[in-house]
Amino acid sequence: MKAAVHTRYGAPEVVEIQDIPIPFPRKGEVLIRVMASTVNRTDSGFRTAEYAISRLFSGLFRPRQTTLGCEFAGIIEAVGPGVTLHKVGDRVFGFNDTRFGAHAEYMVLPQKAAMTRIPHGWSFQQAAPLCEGAHYALSAIRSSGIDNHQHALVYGATGAIGSAAVQLLNPLGVKVTAVVNTAQAERFRAMGFERVYDYQTEDFLATPQRFSLILDAVGKRSFSELKPLLTPNGVYISTELGQNAENIGLAVLGWFTKGPKVKFPIPFISLGDVKAIAQWAEQGEFTPLIDRVYPLDQIVEAYRYVETGQKVGNVVLNIAQDPAEISLNP
Repeated sequence: MKAAVHTRYGAPEVVEIQDIPIPFPRKGEVLIRVMASTVNRTDSGFRTAEYAISRLFSGLFRPRQTTLGCEFAGIIEAVGPGVTLHKVGDRVFGFNDTRFGAHAEYMVLPQKAAMTRIPHGWSFQQAAPLCEGAHYALSAIRSSGIDNHQHALVYGATGAIGSAAVQLLNPLGVKVTAVVNTAQAERFRAMGFERVYDYQTEDFLATPQRFSLILDAVGKRSFSELKPLLTPNGVYISTELGQNAENIGLAVLGWFTKGPKVKFPIPFISLGDVKAIAQWAEQGEFTPLIDRVYPLDQIVEAYRYVETGQKVGNVVLNIAQDPAEISLNP
């Protein structure tokens, strides 16, 4: 099978398309024919190992998991002994950032992994980006404790995490303010949020509104900069460690102080989360934004684009050779 393989840490160019053996499902495992995946910040982070702490999970000197890809949509091709939750032919999507493996034509996962049936009427290409941004957003929302009628500000609302967060906050009754760039301002205003700021032409820091949650979904604003916009019990959450990893220290300090706090939740996705995401998608409450689509053999170009920081929503990777299979709506 064809797979995008990296045997050392580094820039996008360390990734090469190679032919490797198709994995075999053992007891309690399923073999998935991957139709579509994504290239995202999680994949980039583990490929570069820019943060030394990530090497505790991926390998100190070289990557243990040489084929990345944490999001997937595909078909159950075979099942190992004892599998009862899935059957051959099931159309599934999910997320796995421990084994990875979705940047390949086939992958093996435990039957109890975070995956479920693709929502009715959704193509593989549409389903592939359902989890990565959503599970990070869910982690932040839950950690913040925000409730209905409270106000939240999402900075970087056009990325995979930010665009998921603004959509998932709406059904909770939270009043959402989105901060986006000029190119996306009108698009987001049409989505009906409480307020949309174009940070390139408007000073959102001058708003009189105070927020129970500020989510910096791109990790470009500091707590000290945004703290004046928080309510007395407000919470700031960033998707990045911050300068000199300050967000971890500030989160610990918040246990012993009063007033606005920094939280740094460790994201975790469960089977229940994936099923909830599928339900929200089927009900029209959550639709991942798709920016660009690349074939597997252009994965280096996909990584380069993701790392410009300019993507809107998600970058999808077509794994199957026939585009008609990937975009098919059943």
